[in-house]
Parts: sequence; structure tokens; C-alpha cells
Amino acid sequence: MNAGARADLRIAVVGVSSLIGAAVVEELRARKTAMTELHGLDDERNIGRTVTDERGGDSAGALAVSDVAAFDFSRVDLVFFCGRAALSERHAEAAAAHAWVIDGSAAFRARTDVPLVAADVNPSALDSISGAHGLIALPGSATVALVTALAPLHALAGLERVEVATYQAVSGSGRSAMDELAGETVAMLSGKKARGRAFGRQIAFNVIPQVDALEADGASREEHRLWAETRRVLDLPDLDLNATAVRVPVFFGHSLAVHVSFERPVSVADAARVLQCGTGISLIAADSVMEFPTPATLALQPDRVYVGRLRAHRTRDRALNFWVVADNVRKCAAHNAVSVAHILVNRPQ
Repeated sequence: MNAGARADLRIAVVGVSSLIGAAVVEELRARKTAMTELHGLDDERNIGRTVTDERGGDSAGALAVSDVAAFDFSRVDLVFFCGRAALSERHAEAAAAHAWVIDGSAAFRARTDVPLVAADVNPSALDSISGAHGLIALPGSATVALVTALAPLHALAGLERVEVATYQAVSGSGRSAMDELAGETVAMLSGKKARGRAFGRQIAFNVIPQVDALEADGASREEHRLWAETRRVLDLPDLDLNATAVRVPVFFGHSLAVHVSFERPVSVADAARVLQCGTGISLIAADSVMEFPTPATLALQPDRVYVGRLRAHRTRDRALNFWVVADNVRKCAAHNAVSVAHILVNRPQ
């Protein structure tokens, strides 16, 4: 830490019982974040539970869950909101009157007065947060994966148009959705019928071309979020972007098929060079042993966004195609949240 860094942080994690909440706790400890207090908070349904640090063993770092509604946020310096948007809507702004609040839900992403930050892409957005309190929003996991790959390419040749199809893991909808996939898989392999509760239809051995509710224009909320969040994080308000968001029967790891047109000529070799130097990115070269990233392999190494299948577009000039994989819970959510916190803590005061 630099001379202006805080070494005595008091931290609260709201929604600590969620997949992302537990991952944030693990990330804080794995990165040895300097803290004197760590509070695990959640709504009334989860009070009394214990969150265990899986990286440390069965009982290492056990954290009891307390009631967020009864918590005094003036007791802490930094708060992560990791649960449902309704939880953030009820408590985040009040907490931000006392502490830095980093919100991972969709509650505040569309508010122009709240910075929207992907740590590897636009950390300068945090410049609007002065002093020791304020509200910061984080983009959705698919957006974080996308903008991390797009940012160095934009710097190289200027983005003109982006076409993206996302193949999103069920963990994006929480623990219950993962339980649903596991239960349906076992049931169907046993000759039984899938329940189809979490997504309104069977997810095991299936692909569902809808993530979140459909809007009046036929696009899903997730597709709208990808469009709006990508434009904001890259500071490209007029970027031409088209998205299709799909749910797939994978536990962890969002995958994206990306097709990009550029303002200036760009070669595959030049694109590979800037991606290899990009922040938070690993490029899997076509001639490597790995060949390309998949959710079941590289997404389990959660500190990077992985890019592969990089190639020229066959029918368009100044265009490239590539494939992206990233762990949606740990890299795109928890790692991003803790990285934003480290930037806040380590900047000169």
C-alpha cells in the first residue's frame, strides 16, 4: 500500500450468504486485504447462518451472518453489496452516507450520478468519489468479461460495431439455480422429468435464449444491460452494439462469441499483441496446447478473462471474431469488486 492507504479497514459484506458474497469474503482474505473488522450481513432469511472460507478449509474463517436491517453502517469504512437488488435498494444509499459502498446488483447501474466501474477497464471513473464515502456500481458479469476484452482493441483500432452472443452459466441466477441444474440432471439421467422451476423450463441438457425478463421490444433485460453498460464503461455512448443473451447448462463461467468491426484496419497479429498486454486478460493462441478457453477449464482459474479463437472476419474488412470465457462469480463479480475497493483504498487521500 502507498502512503495514503488505509491499513485498518472495517468492512461489511451485505448478501454474504449469496454465491458472490461468499466469493467476496474469500477474495478479501486471499488478497490479504488489510482489515480490522469483517461483518457478514444479510436479510432475515439468512440470519444465524455461517459462511465458510472454502479456500481455507472446512472451518477456516467461519463468518456468522447478522441482520443487515439492524446494522449501524457508521461502524464501517467499506461495504460490499452482493445480494438481490431489493437489498441494495433498501440499504445501500444509507450505507453510502458513512462508507464507500460497492454495489454488485443492478440497482444503481443505470444512474448517471453513480460511477459504473470495471476495475481493469475504467478505474478513472472512481475520480468522482471524493472523501471516505460514496456509492459505486459494478457492471454485470457478462459486461465485465466483454469490456475487458474490448478495451485494448478499441485503443488499437477504434470500435465501430459489436455483435455478441453470451452463453451464461446458471450461477448467474444464484445457488437455487445451480441446485436446479444439478437436480434436473440427476432426475433426467434416472429417467425422471425435469421440474423446470428456476428458469420456467428445463435447463439440464437444454439452451434457453432468454436471460431475465423480456421487454416490450422483444429484447431481454440482460441484453439491454449489456448494451447500456458496455457503452458507459467504455465511454462510447454511440457504440453500435447488438446482443443475444442465452442461458446454458453450465455451473460457472460465462462464454461470449464476439464479432467486432473497427474504424481502422487491424490485423490478427496486432490484435493478439494488444490482448496479450491487456489488463486482466489471457490470450490463448491457436497453436497452444489449450487451443481455446472453455468454462470447465480456464474459467476455474478465476483471476483472468480468457480470449481465444481470434481470427479475421471472412466477409468484412476491419473486423475480427473471437471467443471469451470468464468465471462470472469470482473474476467478473468478486474479483472486480475487491479490485475496485483496493483502488479506492490505495489512492492518495
